[in-house]
Amino acid sequence: MGFFTDTTVCIGCKACEVACKEWNAIPDDGFELTGMSYDNTVGLGADTWRHVAFIEQRKPLARQDPGLHHDTDVLAMAEQGGEDGDFRWLMASDVCKHCTHAACLDVCPTGSLFRTEFGTVVVQEDICNGCGYCIPACPYGVIDQRKDDGRAWKCTLCYDRLGQGMEPACAKACPTDSIQFGPLDELRERARHRVGQLHEAGIGDARLYGDDPDDGVGGDGAFFLLLDEPEVYGLPPDPVVTTRDLPAMWRHVTKAAAMLAGGALAAFAGSVIGRRT
Repeated sequence: MGFFTDTTVCIGCKACEVACKEWNAIPDDGFELTGMSYDNTVGLGADTWRHVAFIEQRKPLARQDPGLHHDTDVLAMAEQGGEDGDFRWLMASDVCKHCTHAACLDVCPTGSLFRTEFGTVVVQEDICNGCGYCIPACPYGVIDQRKDDGRAWKCTLCYDRLGQGMEPACAKACPTDSIQFGPLDELRERARHRVGQLHEAGIGDARLYGDDPDDGVGGDGAFFLLLDEPEVYGLPPDPVVTTRDLPAMWRHVTKAAAMLAGGALAAFAGSVIGRRT
């Protein structure tokens, strides 16, 4: 099971953020204004399991010019239809990707992180010892530690709700069905059909992100339909499971340790023989 997020119909209402916090009893983020457009949560973290990104974009006909424009009166652009092209918002609700090959699972020493029967990845906070190994292991920068207790926290894809046959709180609350929940095979088929519709409508930039089972993480359990490059949304273009080289590394370590042990034994044997003679 997983998420398909169609960013083309996201209206930035933040209903998903609120529903996630309410259902999972997640602490507030401090109610601070960041000065970054309407984005008051900035990114995913221990206290933000759903993050709605707001990207102000001026898109001239012949090129893309992504990002915030501090030298431009965006309100005037909106009224006038933009300068040298159209002004648009790119909005997207980000979440833990629930990777098929999850590095956080590989490095967790206590078994706090586990794979559920739905194929999702969950942190058991009562087992987490706060070591923090999972944080740098995540290729998406999703997992974070709470300052007050040091334990790791992230989206559970509402594991408790799934066990009762309910959909996750964020998908339930989304008024436009931007966040869709269901079996991944069905979601991928639906997503490809949606991309085809957009291409036929002349939106050639529409693309899927995280849907490919052959990518660097084996495909994401939460994938997205984007209207621009992943970097524009703050997503890595080619994520790779950070523990993919661990087996080879351990083989090299084992070989080196064996050679050192063999050298030590040879030296010890040589010294014993020398004393006897």
